Amino acid sequence: MSFLSELFGTEKPIIGLVHIQALPGDPFYKGEGMDAVIQRAKADLEALQNGGVDGVLFTNEFSMPYEKHVSPVTLAAMGMVIGALKSSIRVPFGAEAIFDGDATISLCAAVEADFTRCLFTGVWAGDFGMVDRDIAVTLRLKNAYRLDKLKLFYFVTSEGDACVGERKTADIAGSLLFNCRPDALVVGGAAAGSGPAGRLLEQVAEAAKGTPVVCGTGCKQDNVEYVLTRCNGAFVGSAFKADGLFENPIDEERVRRFMEKVHMLRGGQ
Repeated sequence: MSFLSELFGTEKPIIGLVHIQALPGDPFYKGEGMDAVIQRAKADLEALQNGGVDGVLFTNEFSMPYEKHVSPVTLAAMGMVIGALKSSIRVPFGAEAIFDGDATISLCAAVEADFTRCLFTGVWAGDFGMVDRDIAVTLRLKNAYRLDKLKLFYFVTSEGDACVGERKTADIAGSLLFNCRPDALVVGGAAAGSGPAGRLLEQVAEAAKGTPVVCGTGCKQDNVEYVLTRCNGAFVGSAFKADGLFENPIDEERVRRFMEKVHMLRGGQ
């Protein structure tokens, strides 16, 4: 067994995403105030937990376009949201400041998260220009904060971006295992709600040699059996939302139906 059983109580966890609304400083922040942001996140958190997910991950999903280096106001706002909701969290939780591994580690230290995921490594090119991560700095920061129990889920893909040097995803996974010793690997698709293409899950799982591999995007009720037979769980966002639309709030009944199927696939676990 891996750390997944100890942390989530299952080797095939479903981790629901709390997509935090646009925050002060974000281009599409409407100025409705932090109370409104917190209340939306609280409603989504409750719907996910009542629906039966194994864990939750708070992300600044609506801070588009994403920053290469997340601004202090965004980190402060995310900390405010998570802090306001912490007493309501009943499952293992994580936090992610999208695209910025160092900011993510700092956020996790502040809110005492159990785990996180991020694009911690590599050089990527896409709509946001060149995204260049420095995992050596990130891991030293984690050590400096004494986050010994914080579990890191490493993306081996970047939504909509191409790896500079055109390295194959399975090769990236293999080198990460040697250089960085990730707790788990995450495979995503081209965008939120889009799953990994082709046999990518299988290829990364084969390269991972026992390190847990988790689906990062595109896991839905109609393909969750495929996902869980090929990897060790999934992060789920859009599929839990009303009508399956990214911009909508979490629909508790959709979560419940999804998790009922997952429990059946996991043999009642």
